[in-house]
Amino acid sequence: METSELQEQIFAFVQAAKGKKKLKEKDIIKGVSAERAVPADDVKKAMRAMIDVGRIMYSYGGGASSVEIPSEEYLREKGLIK
Repeated sequence: METSELQEQIFAFVQAAKGKKKLKEKDIIKGVSAERAVPADDVKKAMRAMIDVGRIMYSYGGGASSVEIPSEEYLREKGLIK
């Protein structure tokens, strides 16, 4: 599976949980890896690349970290979109 296709699968996985459940990095790696029969390392690398460009982000709250889709306001603030 190509990286861009895997990134789309990760984005869809995170988007499906948006507003329902906060996903940890491990939840995404296990979920996408099991759904698509892709090695966990490949999922982790694709997810890191997405975080680097701002497609998904880490958030911290209540002593725990989670991964989510950033808001447009956040992306503007960081200079990733205009």
